[in-house]
Amino acid sequence: MTPIEALYDMAENRPTQAAMITGDQFWTYSRLVSETERLAKAMLARGVKPGDRVAMHMANVPQMVLAYHACFRIGAIAAPLNIRMKTAELRPILKQLRPALYLGQSHLYPEMANIESDVVPPYARFIVGKPVKDERVRPFERIYAGSAAEPLVPLPDADAPAILLSTSGTTGRPKLVVHTGKTLGACAEACIEFGMGELDTMLHVVPMVHASGMIVMLGSIRCGGRMIVHERFDAAAALDTIAAHRCTSMIGLPFMFADLMQEQARHARDVSSLRRCGTGGDVCPPEHQKAFAAMFGTSLNSVWSASEVLLPMRYGAQIGPVCCTASDTQVRLVDDKGVDVPRGEIGELLLRTPQMSPGYWKEPGRIESLAPDGWYHTGDLMRQGDRNDLWFVARKKNLIIRGGSNISPLEVEEVLMAHPAVRDAAVVGIPDMRLGQRVAAVVQLTADADSDALDGILAYTRAQLAEYKVPERLQVIGKVPRNAIGKVDRTALAAQLTDPEPAPVAMHA
Repeated sequence: MTPIEALYDMAENRPTQAAMITGDQFWTYSRLVSETERLAKAMLARGVKPGDRVAMHMANVPQMVLAYHACFRIGAIAAPLNIRMKTAELRPILKQLRPALYLGQSHLYPEMANIESDVVPPYARFIVGKPVKDERVRPFERIYAGSAAEPLVPLPDADAPAILLSTSGTTGRPKLVVHTGKTLGACAEACIEFGMGELDTMLHVVPMVHASGMIVMLGSIRCGGRMIVHERFDAAAALDTIAAHRCTSMIGLPFMFADLMQEQARHARDVSSLRRCGTGGDVCPPEHQKAFAAMFGTSLNSVWSASEVLLPMRYGAQIGPVCCTASDTQVRLVDDKGVDVPRGEIGELLLRTPQMSPGYWKEPGRIESLAPDGWYHTGDLMRQGDRNDLWFVARKKNLIIRGGSNISPLEVEEVLMAHPAVRDAAVVGIPDMRLGQRVAAVVQLTADADSDALDGILAYTRAQLAEYKVPERLQVIGKVPRNAIGKVDRTALAAQLTDPEPAPVAMHA
């Protein structure tokens, strides 16, 4: 069942049930369908054809949900744009997309203002929120003018491109990952295996321009639950919502749950309704998982996914960066020669799953396969445990090789994060003429930590790790650098730590 078919199914069987609550707006499944069709007709009246790209540049507002489904309804290709990107990052993506329509938000539009009209057409730019000073832009409501009588087209082919997801761009310019109605439908179906159902009330705080936020939205609709949607994440507002609406589940990034714990410690709310919380996008420190379970009375489970293979894993049974294979996913762990490794040994994760993208979008009619041999090579190193759990070790390109010994940055980060003076930490390898690489780390200290805490942190680390894994350069930083989707920006961090004249901060070498 494709996402648009799922929405129609819910509107037929549960027309008056709440699908979504945004602020004081109550959206039934019936209303969601009627407003989707209204926007779909408006798109057709504006000349949008099946296969045309629609750039979507909004936070979690109702128009974002409508835009996704209106695209799915008429066969246009939804192209969500990361709301943290700047003009220089958006321009190459938009040049590749050549969108027929831009749907944005007034507070985000300054990053679009200098995008040329031959890239994003004038008068095809519609904005939610306050007016902006750009004659090429129209208020969002203007998109509906003269479109009421526009006939709808048949539902699109389930195998046609339905969405283009931009990767994080950690290895250069972002790629555009294609997903079809069929692969998105398989992803939404996977949410059922996670335990989502019609009795769920999902607190939705992850931006829908990201794969994870989009998955939560599609999964909630497919399962017939309801979403309480926040335009942006705020820990206090999130806890108030959990208490007021008796939310049962939440998916978020690790920093979101860290902020929730800090706010709950400051001012406790009734969070007893929570029974399922998942975190992904980056590795969640085990200490945070333990602390969250103790404070909130429910486990905080890790979820592994990727833009190319949406939701192929399920929660692991243990604390840590662990997951398990879904029932419809095939897994291999292989060495550098492509040979399967024995259980317990580290290998690169290869996947085959119904949620797998057909490839990377190059231009209309041209998709580059991401799995020529039928297996998606994730670039992630994992090992298989006794209970068939898969333990994340490191990104293959982030593995530190010091004097021939492999070091997982994650293992070192977990130890650093366990120290009471450390709020956040990141570890990278920096070049070394003799050993190839050395271990370097940065730590963000807690508010009450002493400025001379580094000696104690290093002593603690030496007691937990073999000497060759202990950071040989440890530096205090105001904030760990992260990329546009919230992952540690290891490329920028390595460049910073390799600089022979670093900024004047506390150091230990």
